Amino acid sequence: MLRICLGRVFKDVQMKLHRKPLVVVSASVALAVLCVAITLSCRTVSAPATTSIRPGAPLPRPGDEIVVCGQMFHTGASVVLWTDPGGYDGYRTERRFATFEDSSWERTRELLTTGPKTPSRYNIRYTPPATMPTTVPSLAGPGFNLSPAELDKARAGWSLEDLRPRIDQFVLHYDVCGTSRQCFKVLHDLRGLSVHFMLDLDGTIYQTLDLKERAWHATTSNTRSIGIEIANMGAYPTPTKNSMDEWYAKDAFGKTIIRIPGRFDGGGIRDQSVPLRPDRDGIVSGAIHGKTYFMYDLTPKQYESLTRLTATLCTVFPNIKCDYPKDNQGRLITERLTDEQLAAYRGVLGHYHVQKDKQDPGPAMQWERVVGGARELMGK
Repeated sequence: MLRICLGRVFKDVQMKLHRKPLVVVSASVALAVLCVAITLSCRTVSAPATTSIRPGAPLPRPGDEIVVCGQMFHTGASVVLWTDPGGYDGYRTERRFATFEDSSWERTRELLTTGPKTPSRYNIRYTPPATMPTTVPSLAGPGFNLSPAELDKARAGWSLEDLRPRIDQFVLHYDVCGTSRQCFKVLHDLRGLSVHFMLDLDGTIYQTLDLKERAWHATTSNTRSIGIEIANMGAYPTPTKNSMDEWYAKDAFGKTIIRIPGRFDGGGIRDQSVPLRPDRDGIVSGAIHGKTYFMYDLTPKQYESLTRLTATLCTVFPNIKCDYPKDNQGRLITERLTDEQLAAYRGVLGHYHVQKDKQDPGPAMQWERVVGGARELMGK
């Protein structure tokens, strides 16, 4: 680098001297010119100075990031983290929506005999082999058989490189709670369960835990999966005389609107400017486990955010294939997968694909809209 600089400098000085042949330049002047020229010329090829960062300066966030092993990834959707104001913290041991005096774990044990069984509602992504069905020991996926060294490393905190190959399913649920605020109250405060994401009616995504954690949402798939609870009142064997009657109504133009009951005090919806309507106006019916169920669709904003989140997860975790369970004719499977199928499956799936007693995300879920849209965002 120095040789290049000096060569160019001598050439520049020589050209300057040739332009003024009548001027006699002393050795001292020539040396001074040479030093200045070296400084100026070499500065043009040196590495640019790094911008100094002031300690304590805030780091701006666009508000669309999810967290994986402490690292943030953009989604393009509105995301509220458990660390954000108004977020839902799955790491809490106390009840979020109880009075302060009754919220502690000790008080919760006294008051809720059928409530949470442990202070934590999550654990490490590990399934001891002794707890797995002997018929299909690989049902929990690649994360259940950690060696003692791997387990100790995981307990110290998963790295993204170690976690990536162990997550290969994204499980979709509806919450039958109506809003994400009510969902967190039921899951965390009352049932002692957890889920990584909740998707509210206005399209806001709430992340409650780092994805390195094993949330309790889908039994045998917990170790290998990421879960999301979608705000929706769920599916029923009949189109009327159920909870949908209270939550859905017709507006002055005869169009379906979502009507949050007054006892939920607005439901905690952040974006009040978004019309709360199902994407399709009428009740949707379809078969799950061979039985017909009825439900209202997700909102357009929910579909938009879910599609973006799906694309993000399938990108960060390549083992989650951007697809959903299909039969040999390419049609959506609407029944629980067999143990062998579930053990081998990698991709997006519903809760009913994991458990026979579940119907979520229900017959209204537009699978191709979500997964196909995610593939487009991924450029596939």
